[in-house]
This record gives sequence, structure tokens and C-alpha cells, in this order.
Amino acid sequence: MEEIFRKIGSWLFLLGILISVIIGIVLGANIWTTTDWWVSVLLAGLGFVVGILSFFAVGTITQEKVPTFLIAALMLVGIGASTNFFNNLEIIGPYFANIAGMLAVFVAPAAGLLAIRAIWDAGKTEDIDIPKKVMPK
Repeated sequence: MEEIFRKIGSWLFLLGILISVIIGIVLGANIWTTTDWWVSVLLAGLGFVVGILSFFAVGTITQEKVPTFLIAALMLVGIGASTNFFNNLEIIGPYFANIAGMLAVFVAPAAGLLAIRAIWDAGKTEDIDIPKKVMPK
């Protein structure tokens, strides 16, 4: 069962990245001038599901990859937040700004959940006996 969840998490992660890049390119090319609310909800929902799967150690992002993912997500969300600077760049700026913004919307929920998990793992002691089914290592 765990392997099925891992594959689902991998596919959802890939799907979220692809949707983010495609929507970012479409917005950068001014083919679609505004982002409808459902695009953000879809990306954030995918990111949340990927984060939940990884939070319970059955997703794509393993315990060893969490620090790398959190650093990359922090950088991506920071870049996504500074999109006004990139919009001033000729030709490539709008594409970069919109792709980074859409990727930030996708990654932020997963990063938030995994940051909570990292804080939990850093703060817990071995004296607390939590069943492995609730919080696997």
C-alpha cells in the first residue's frame, strides 16, 4: 500500500510542476490575462496532497530529502514573491515571473506541512512513545 501512495505522490508532484510551468508560460505570453481562482486552488490542493503524503512518510519527499526540499521551497517562494522585479525584464521576465509564482503556489502548502513535521522531529525526544502508525520515522 505504501508503494502505491509513493507512486501517487510522485505523479501528483510531477503533475503540479507541469501545470505550474504551463500556466506560467500561458500567462507570460499574455494568452490568458488573469489567473482564475480555480487554478490557484488546484495547484494549492495538489501541493497540500503531496505535503500530506510526505508528512506521513509515504510520499515523494523522504525524511532525508526534507531539508533540501524546504530550502528549495523557501527560495522558490521568495522568488515567486518578488515577481514585480522580473516583470520589468524584457521578453523573458513575464514568463519567469509567472512560472515562479505558479510554482510557489504549488510548493507552499507542501513546504508548510513539511516544516511542521521538521519542527516536530527536531523537538521531540525519545521519551515520548508515539505509535509508528501516527508519526512514522
